[in-house]
Amino acid sequence: MPNPPLAETIELHPETLHRLSQASTATIATLLYKRGYLNAFVQGVAALGRGKRALVGPAFTLRYIPARPDTDPIEAFREADHPQRVAIEECPEGAVLVMDCRQDASAASAGSILATRLQVRGGAGLVTDGGIRDAAGAADLDMPVFAACASAPTNLTKHHAVDMGLPIACGGVAVYPGDIVRGDEDGVMIIPRHLADEVAEESTGMELFEAFVLEEVLRGVPIIGLYPPTDPATVTRFDAWKAQQQGEMS
Repeated sequence: MPNPPLAETIELHPETLHRLSQASTATIATLLYKRGYLNAFVQGVAALGRGKRALVGPAFTLRYIPARPDTDPIEAFREADHPQRVAIEECPEGAVLVMDCRQDASAASAGSILATRLQVRGGAGLVTDGGIRDAAGAADLDMPVFAACASAPTNLTKHHAVDMGLPIACGGVAVYPGDIVRGDEDGVMIIPRHLADEVAEESTGMELFEAFVLEEVLRGVPIIGLYPPTDPATVTRFDAWKAQQQGEMS
């Protein structure tokens, strides 16, 4: 089977990223499941710190393979074309740097200095299935950083950066350049770019319905017939509730 269409051939609706920023990863997971995408949740990563802006943006990818003594001496960082450093400087503004570390967090994939540089350049976030060193500094950034764990050893001890801007795996999920990355307290979802517009549009209605459901649950309504709304009375109440909400916003 061919790879998905190149990101530059799929233009997103102007509201898509904003809509996705308002949708939870749980909502996105359900919407992707409905479309047959069962493996879109990046396994084993979590946010460093809380209270960040929403993690949402197109993926800019970096791939690591296992390190070797001949390819990864400490002097490797002096190379002007070292892919890890180049990725930090070339990740586009508004994009999320996604790193493939083969789910090996026994060494860092980056640290707070590189993450800070990414933030200064306008990066939307960083996601790695490896470790992050100087994790406290990374956690203090305004930019969201998701990683497997804190890990002090430099990436050169375990990871050899080989290329960027190509398809990778992160946390067991296929990530193609330009796929949309959405992260929150539950973790990180990867949305295939060609589905981003329709998932974003449908998420708005789903989030609205779930806000209604939560109010219903809090006032004592049983879950059966409510969620999902198999009882016609639920739909009637939701329509009335939605009309009221829209009236209050107008």
